[in-house]
Amino acid sequence: MPQRNPAEQIPVPLDRRWVQTRGVQLHVRVAGPRDGPLVVLLHGFPEFWYGWRRQIPALAEAGYRVVVPDQRGYNRSEAPRAVAAYDLEPLVDDVCAVIDATGHDRASVVGHDWGAMVAWHLAHARPERLRRLAVLNVPHPHVFRETLRTSPAQLLRSTYALFFQVPGLPEWLLGRNDGQGLATMLRWSGHPGTFTEADLAAYRRAWRRPGRLRGMLNWYRAAARRALRSSPPSGAIDVPALVVWGAQDIALSRQMAAPSAAMCTDGRLRVLDDATHWVQHDAPTAVNRLLLDHLET
Repeated sequence: MPQRNPAEQIPVPLDRRWVQTRGVQLHVRVAGPRDGPLVVLLHGFPEFWYGWRRQIPALAEAGYRVVVPDQRGYNRSEAPRAVAAYDLEPLVDDVCAVIDATGHDRASVVGHDWGAMVAWHLAHARPERLRRLAVLNVPHPHVFRETLRTSPAQLLRSTYALFFQVPGLPEWLLGRNDGQGLATMLRWSGHPGTFTEADLAAYRRAWRRPGRLRGMLNWYRAAARRALRSSPPSGAIDVPALVVWGAQDIALSRQMAAPSAAMCTDGRLRVLDDATHWVQHDAPTAVNRLLLDHLET
């Protein structure tokens, strides 16, 4: 039976765009009215634009111009070989280039997982490009570093990232048998049914593109190198911010949620007790309502 194109599973018109930034071409999906307020959705590991499939229709139907890139190293976007290409400065520049390509000066940015880390840094480095900020299940970088330093439990939860530093081996182990390792990781860290067979088929098509497993893992390698040479920003974020946290996240402790919201002068925290790290998949109706309330305030 032929597999459906991921775009065919989105019940709103979904256009394709290409954006050039710092020598990397990004694949971007776009929905919603051209003149609507701009919202950029940033996915994390190991997803791609399809990770926002349950949010795109709700935002577009509410009148927003929804722009969802495959971040560099993922799916149809280019995947540079160099680890340095995945440092936060070029990743933030990618988001600014996506905003520029729409003709807007500012956007509301929503990030999950690594996309949330990029969003946090964008709010520090380029706050003039943001109208509002929303982050899902990733702590503020300063809070994360301090928690790793003081909490053995969180340090233990994060040891998988050390394995990702090994050259070549994680790519082989996670990618063998058509990405079975990554699929198992997704299912293990979510609820039963969080990811369907159709979802995993879409992800596998993205993972098997040449160089993409290396690109995805290079995000972790670049972060480890950065941690050795610099400290994360610790100043207050002045952009109105929403932190949404699935309380059953097995990799990131809930204790980091409230301090992360407190890093914002206008920050709100909403905890969803029954959701995992994949909060936008587990509780799409609740997440969509929270995002729309935040964006419309």
